[in-house]
Amino acid sequence: MTLSPKERVIAAMEKEELDRPPVSIFTQSSTCAQIEHYGISYPEAHKNPTLMTKLASAQADIYGFESVRAPFCLTAELERFGCQVDLGTQNSSPVMRKTPFSFDPYSGECVNEEMLDMEPSEFISSGRTAVVIEAVKSLSKTHGIMYPVIAGITGPLTALAQMIGMEGFVMGMMICPERINGLTAHIMPCFCEYVQTLSDAGADAILIAEGLASPDMMDPSMFEKIAAPHLECLTSVKDAYSVLHICGSALSILNKMETVGATALSIESAVDPYESVGAVSSKTVLIGNMGTVFPLMTGTPLEVSYAAKKCVDAGFDIIAPGCGVPLQTPDENLYAMVSAVRND
Repeated sequence: MTLSPKERVIAAMEKEELDRPPVSIFTQSSTCAQIEHYGISYPEAHKNPTLMTKLASAQADIYGFESVRAPFCLTAELERFGCQVDLGTQNSSPVMRKTPFSFDPYSGECVNEEMLDMEPSEFISSGRTAVVIEAVKSLSKTHGIMYPVIAGITGPLTALAQMIGMEGFVMGMMICPERINGLTAHIMPCFCEYVQTLSDAGADAILIAEGLASPDMMDPSMFEKIAAPHLECLTSVKDAYSVLHICGSALSILNKMETVGATALSIESAVDPYESVGAVSSKTVLIGNMGTVFPLMTGTPLEVSYAAKKCVDAGFDIIAPGCGVPLQTPDENLYAMVSAVRND
């Protein structure tokens, strides 16, 4: 029986036996080539739901990936809390430029802490979070029958670290972890509401990008104390699969990542694919872990094909880029990735 891309991804999420894994992009998927193909203003695509929908569907419509995904950055949540964001250019991604917050880990004082207590209904009703919600609704209508709709959010720790400053956040984890937990608790109602609203809008899966929980940023012993309690709230979303994405060398915390209740784990190429599969339980769905800089952006199609087949051979349930696809990724490499997995 021939499966649609959506049926194949859902079967993979349910750990059903398949003739081959699906090939999808669960992380940032836009490229300069896609932007040029559609004649889209990239800065505008971050704040216009119609343009976001068109660009979010490009991975499926152009290359044959078995999913569609929005948005294309990790700054919409920061902007809603009052941070100033530069939406970038035709070939650069949005970045935060200024934050109204600061945190002193020695005194525990957080400037403008009261701004973190935004009403969840306000958080999702305007700004770019509302744009993402509208785009997900649109994707569900245009592509949702044939393709799984993936929505991405910034993890709460990753968002908080950017808002209060990375140095203060890292020092706070060591000096006053209970204070970091308290500050995160301020923003959790908004994140929980956002996740559920995306699900209600038609998202089949929600990817939570929690880069700050990486062993490259946080001592693995802190994961259960700092990250897990907040992530468990987000992975309990109703009517959608949840995917926990953590960057870097996540091998040492894979067993801890399994405990937060996510349907699937998305990991980078910094972790050997064979070691990754061996480190998790047979019930855990693994997504990844194609290298995004190499080979996707800088490698040859042959190198991309080899890496994709290695992920298949290792036993990844869904073959996908291990992190956000770089904007400069060439078309031929994306085609090669799809072809290698689908045996075209």
